Amino acid sequence: MQEMCFTIRPYRKEDSEELSSLVAYTLEKSNGRDYTSQYLRDIARMYSPEFFLREASKTHFYVVHDRERLIGCGGIQESTENKEASYLLSIFVLPEYQGKGIGKRIMEVLERDEYFLHSSRAELCSSITAVEFYRKQGYEFKDGISVPDGNGVIKMVKAKAGSSATTIQG
Repeated sequence: MQEMCFTIRPYRKEDSEELSSLVAYTLEKSNGRDYTSQYLRDIARMYSPEFFLREASKTHFYVVHDRERLIGCGGIQESTENKEASYLLSIFVLPEYQGKGIGKRIMEVLERDEYFLHSSRAELCSSITAVEFYRKQGYEFKDGISVPDGNGVIKMVKAKAGSSATTIQG
């Protein structure tokens, strides 16, 4: 087996098709035990190539490659609801690369991004499947709510030094 050699770089518009495919595949393979096939197909449709092209104007996306193969991605943007917060989104790692530290590296890059650095906390919507991963990265349940909302996601938050994630409301 060849040794893994991955790099993380900013998203480019030519990544859009491959990113869309990566997300659809990862949703199907990684989240099938927690969600219905129809739900996952609906979510995958949201992550079209056009989604990445459209969101790139307000989101800092990063992609991960193992040599020439795209294996993961993640994004961060300023919260539209609260100027104090940044919002993490579209964090995916191909199933065969999960558990190798790539997701953690993506999170480290996102937490060094200017949007994160200029906010007092970061928020994200986690799948049921990814909750434990985010908890290991220091994220807690927003408002103490650990069950999925009507959209099937669990809201999580990480307060930066000097604030408490468990008391953050809204």
